[in-house]
Amino acid sequence: MATIVHGFDWPDRVVVGAVGDPGSRTFYLQARSGNRVVSVSLEKEQSALLAEKIEEILDQLMRSDGNPVSVPAVTPIELVDNDPLEQPVDAEFRTGVMSLGWDPSTAQVVIEAYPLVLVEGDAGNSSEMERIEVEPTEMMMVRIPVGTARAFAQRTLEVVGAGRPICSDCGTPIDPEGHVHALPDDI
Repeated sequence: MATIVHGFDWPDRVVVGAVGDPGSRTFYLQARSGNRVVSVSLEKEQSALLAEKIEEILDQLMRSDGNPVSVPAVTPIELVDNDPLEQPVDAEFRTGVMSLGWDPSTAQVVIEAYPLVLVEGDAGNSSEMERIEVEPTEMMMVRIPVGTARAFAQRTLEVVGAGRPICSDCGTPIDPEGHVHALPDDI
């Protein structure tokens, strides 16, 4: 069976956004071209890592001889997108594996998201790991130019950072109803 590709070569909009209250948010990668909108759910950590890796690619391209693809050092003001996700948010799938690349022929960052695949293991043989190749039933592929990629990364990091504050003592998120962390035994 052929893989269904939710492809966006030059989307009108591509963002990561979150739905829900801090501590119980669901993150989404969402792309729109015209009236067509596709969303896939992500983990918070996937969102942050995606943005960080896009920044690394863009920074590396900027350092190339003379910055030939005109990568902006900061997000161009006209590309800032602080609007909420397009509604309704209906995820096509929950993202498992993602890949990130650069297409020099079009000067675009390429994001690919594949569904999470859960495989039941043989409980009696847990000491041996077996690699299982699974053909994805669908995927999302988004291709974006460098300015849009810079704006995407900035927004994504802001969305991820808008969650619960981090405890300076133990480094874990602080819940709205309070926070208790274990003290070291030697105190």
